[in-house]
Amino acid sequence: MNITIYDVAREANVSMATVSRVVNGNPNVKPATRKKVLNTIEQLGYRPNAVARGLASKKTTTVGAIIPDISSIFFAELARGIEDIATMYKYNIILSNSDQNKDKELQLINTMLEKQVDGILFMGGNISEEHVKQFESSSIPVVLAATYDETNTIPSVNIDYEAAAYEATSFLIEKANDKIAFISGREDTLINQQKHKGYLRALREKSISVDDDYILKGDYSYDSGIEAVEELLALENTPTAVFVASDEMALGVIHGAQDKGYNVPEDLEVFGFDNTRLAAMVRPTLSTIVQPMYDIGAVAMRLLTKFMNKEEVEEKKVVLPHRIEERKSTK
Repeated sequence: MNITIYDVAREANVSMATVSRVVNGNPNVKPATRKKVLNTIEQLGYRPNAVARGLASKKTTTVGAIIPDISSIFFAELARGIEDIATMYKYNIILSNSDQNKDKELQLINTMLEKQVDGILFMGGNISEEHVKQFESSSIPVVLAATYDETNTIPSVNIDYEAAAYEATSFLIEKANDKIAFISGREDTLINQQKHKGYLRALREKSISVDDDYILKGDYSYDSGIEAVEELLALENTPTAVFVASDEMALGVIHGAQDKGYNVPEDLEVFGFDNTRLAAMVRPTLSTIVQPMYDIGAVAMRLLTKFMNKEEVEEKKVVLPHRIEERKSTK
């Protein structure tokens, strides 16, 4: 039998309004009455109806999180940061996987709005005009995490990807490398463009010529790292170092090079990006850019709670610090 608020009120001999105040944590209830109601709720096994409460308050205390690939370690750590802060502020998360497919992203945004979520956290590739239009037409706040908005209108949390890539490439140059390859992620994303720009800036500042054969595109996967390094090692003039746009691809580069008989870092230095747990698991351990994935998720969720609760927001574009973690894949 479905226990209702009416059943609790009758059993505890109080009004339904009193039960509601107890359930919602209203302080204007006598301690003895609160204890009696809570005991009755426990005895009857009453569970408040979230849908009914949402209709009354016009809030569902639910946030929609749209993530490209929840199986990715990178996005899993982001999701953990989101979840921890959501729990702290008593919000529930509806998590959806978009596969970084534009049509699916737009469909999921619409689905979240239909479910009347109080806010949306979005992680994806490029933010198109259609994305912006859909976000702006909604009455709820949206925050981007590890995602750039070219229109510069949607609140977001990122690191400075161009500066990070510049520092990574400069680090390899300082190790006496002048033949540095770059394995990028998807070319069409703004974040990837920023990484590419940082790589080029570091080379040009040191008057190192840019070799197009050294610039390859992957898809952030382990397999694409293997394929890319095989292509690089087949060149007549092989690189001495590789800057890779993600740790997972960098693992593929290390293993692909080792399979070909190359030693890392003696024959080929490898530098990653993200500092996921994989970086410490591979041998040799991976030098990489520390992108604080958990913090990006946590800060993005906190920023969203401010918008949802109409708190004052001083900075809508948050840029978190990054740093280099030097390990054994570089000399």
